[in-house]
Amino acid sequence: MAGDAYDTIKRFWEIQDDGDYAALSPLFADDAEVVDPIYGTFVGGEAIAGFFTMMNDEMGKIGATFRLIELSGDDETAWAQWEVTTNDKPPRQGVGVYRVRHGQLTYYKDYMNA
Repeated sequence: MAGDAYDTIKRFWEIQDDGDYAALSPLFADDAEVVDPIYGTFVGGEAIAGFFTMMNDEMGKIGATFRLIELSGDDETAWAQWEVTTNDKPPRQGVGVYRVRHGQLTYYKDYMNA
């Protein structure tokens, strides 16, 4: 069943597809937490904005493009299966899990296949 979390994460992927990760920051609540398997944990709006700004540079360096494979969610939680392709590695898949409150992400964690 689609709901608020589903709609928010769908918007997240639409923004990410444009390639400007910094534009994702407004989707996050001020007290949100982002857990990235490579870069670590970021808590709060300022730290999350800094992380996504850094992602613009880092993903650009390796030519990363993400593709949404499947998205499911309801009003409070969602998950997305995705694939990333880079210049120097074969595609890898992963999953993002998300919590949403009042249309803003409060928690986001990615898991990636080795």
